[in-house]
Amino acid sequence: MRLIMIRHGQTDANLAHQLDTGFPGTPLNATGQAQAAGLVERLKDEPIEAIMASDIVRARQTAEPLAAATGVPLISHPGVREIFAGDLEMRTDWTDYISVIQAWSTDPTVRMPGAQNGLEFARRFDRAVAEMADHDCAAIVSHGAALRTWLIGATGLAVDDGPQWVLANTAVVVIEGQPGAWQVVSWADRQLA
Repeated sequence: MRLIMIRHGQTDANLAHQLDTGFPGTPLNATGQAQAAGLVERLKDEPIEAIMASDIVRARQTAEPLAAATGVPLISHPGVREIFAGDLEMRTDWTDYISVIQAWSTDPTVRMPGAQNGLEFARRFDRAVAEMADHDCAAIVSHGAALRTWLIGATGLAVDDGPQWVLANTAVVVIEGQPGAWQVVSWADRQLA
């Protein structure tokens, strides 16, 4: 299976560096709408059979042009939502949020204040991805921290905090394999395999 993982387009909360992780979230701004429209051309050669997006508004809005262009119905799914910041929601200092996520690499039972722990996050994301496993090629539109965290755990990829591993708005990561055995093919348009 080929799985195309896409970060949503830009929002005003992104520009303000706010931890906007809750439902329904902020919508795409004009730049984000243009980025979403641009995915149609960028992914035109991919034989996408299924499209899933987080049910947070910016992810759905990012996936809608791709769904319309391909004629593939859009599945809105809470399982691929962002890692909820809980008590840290809408802060502009991400230090505590990132510290918890980084701690999950050695202790996934660490809990985000007022929210989930790493095991709960991984289970919900894994279940959503598994629903796409019957397709040869599928796309999932999700969120930066959720994608990066899930991809590192699911692929075993050793990712540091260098700029080459940043997932900018509408960055695309392609993985191949099956649940439990994924390999990264490309990360933000950089070929790895």
